[in-house]
Amino acid sequence: MKNRTTIVFSLIYGVLLAGLAAYVLLDSFVIPHRYASVKKTYAVETEDSGATASDGVEITLKEYRVNDTNVYVADVRIDSADHLKTALAEDTYGRNIKEDTSVIASDHGAVLAINGDFYGSRQSGYVIREGVLYRDKKKSGNEDLVVLKSGEFLIINEDDVSAQELLDMGAQQIFSFGPALVIDGEISVDPREEVGKAMHSNPRTAIGVIDDLHYVFVVADGRTSDNEGLTLRELADFMKDLGVETAYNLDGGGSSAMVYQGEIVNNPTTGGRRIGERSVSDIVYIR
Repeated sequence: MKNRTTIVFSLIYGVLLAGLAAYVLLDSFVIPHRYASVKKTYAVETEDSGATASDGVEITLKEYRVNDTNVYVADVRIDSADHLKTALAEDTYGRNIKEDTSVIASDHGAVLAINGDFYGSRQSGYVIREGVLYRDKKKSGNEDLVVLKSGEFLIINEDDVSAQELLDMGAQQIFSFGPALVIDGEISVDPREEVGKAMHSNPRTAIGVIDDLHYVFVVADGRTSDNEGLTLRELADFMKDLGVETAYNLDGGGSSAMVYQGEIVNNPTTGGRRIGERSVSDIVYIR
């Protein structure tokens, strides 16, 4: 009788333990957690006039073939940093709040958009969007990209400065995926860093600044028979060749997507089985 009771309790304990583990996984990766909503903004509709997308914005798209990979580059010149924006999925800050890059771009009238740093997949790392501080929990050793109100790019280490201090300095956006690819015109990654971020070539997304209010948005395909993808070092080499002073790696893999005038420019794919977007938590865009 005692053995039977022990078996029953063991079974019940096992079921409860399995249920708890399943809930933790769902809570981390599936169940939406809405922490804050943001005010939606819209761009003024303008006629497409070739490279010039709207007043004060000039965008030129180019496609390159790098290491058996299609790489798409949007060369962006703007007359004011107000054109460089970010947006959150469903205009909501939270965990597991996701939409396709093209959907978020459309909702905000973006002329050009790329996926952001997928802040929602992590519970640490600074998050500032449109001058609002959403998360100040640092990730020790993390390299962030800070975009100031002036449009200037800064690379910081979260161990050296708080999110509030950065906000007080005029931070408009902070991305915490990383790492930095180019700093002061010099490559800042090496093959050893590749192991920590990605074990092999992948689709990639990056953003860089060439000079004042002159940026490049870059997305590389990958994970298909036609596109091998890039390593972080290969991406850094490419960004330097474009002439950037500062470049930063955003979320890649299945998240990598570029949208221009409502059309998806690249071929986003997670595992190579189908071409299609993966929902993300945020975008960077031009309006």
